[in-house]
Amino acid sequence: MTVGRDTSGGEATRPAGRRRRSRADWLTGARISAVHGLFYRPEGRAGEPEAVEFVLDGGASVLLTCASDGTLGITSGAWPALPDWCVPAGQWEFGPLPQLPPLPYTGAWTIVGTHERRGAHEKVHEAVLRCEEGDFVVTGGDTVTIRFLTR
Repeated sequence: MTVGRDTSGGEATRPAGRRRRSRADWLTGARISAVHGLFYRPEGRAGEPEAVEFVLDGGASVLLTCASDGTLGITSGAWPALPDWCVPAGQWEFGPLPQLPPLPYTGAWTIVGTHERRGAHEKVHEAVLRCEEGDFVVTGGDTVTIRFLTR
């Protein structure tokens, strides 16, 4: 599965090979095999990530980034490569997100539904990836905040 890529800073285009039925539900049925934070750390790692990359079974990935207006950009990722905008590349790194639980015993989280909270200008402020074990909630701001809520 591939996800539409957007280089203009807006919303991702329709993913090739899998129709995006509405704004976020095109991920339904995908399996998340890893979640990584992307950190800008010229002086060492601390704080929240600038982006979060969800690695899907089969090698595709989805990148959620904070935009300058506090919204979320949702594009295809290039895991394990850094996004093109990580300049200079030596000051960026993927890292673990210790606030997230370990993978479930099945080896991946299966997405059963998604939801995007949008503002007045239809820009995404929060994305929820609902899984069988709980929900990944990603919120835009100065940085990206991610949490996992169990049911």
